[in-house]
Amino acid sequence: MRANATMDRREFLSATGVLTGVLAAGSPLALLAPGRAWALDLGTLSGSEGAALLAAARTIAPHDGLDDAPYALVVRALDDSAARDAATLTLLRRGVTTLGAGFAAAAETERVATLRALESTPFFKSVRATTLATLYASPLVYAYFGYEGEAFSKGGYLLRGFNDLRWLPEVPLADSGPVFGAESH
Repeated sequence: MRANATMDRREFLSATGVLTGVLAAGSPLALLAPGRAWALDLGTLSGSEGAALLAAARTIAPHDGLDDAPYALVVRALDDSAARDAATLTLLRRGVTTLGAGFAAAAETERVATLRALESTPFFKSVRATTLATLYASPLVYAYFGYEGEAFSKGGYLLRGFNDLRWLPEVPLADSGPVFGAESH
């Protein structure tokens, strides 16, 4: 069985269209998805299974300041995979059962311990692969981390903030290396 962690363009746009539009309008990330993340309808998995998978995704890739909306995209990708493949549906349902009924509401340390015990299972590997592929491909997460996206279509990085990493300290001139183009005789 192959874990399918991709969405086609139409699915991705339907899942992120409104949220990306709000992001493009310049609203703070916290306003992107106020409240519950279940604006994404689950077609195959139940709400409690989705909540457990969202908690698993949030535990696998924890970012405290990140809203549930990008994690809901992970659940949506898992739900879509389960809809297309009966074996994936069975894998996810058995895995959620293994997590236990209180997993979604459990403390983070308990969730980490539960997932650590499942690290070698196909369930964990599938959820982890989908989490990493879907979460870090989301424009919502790009905005959270301050990533502006690829620069090729916008003329490259050189004239678009190549050196705008404000969180890094200034490098002393002595440690900067040679200045190219300067003649030395």
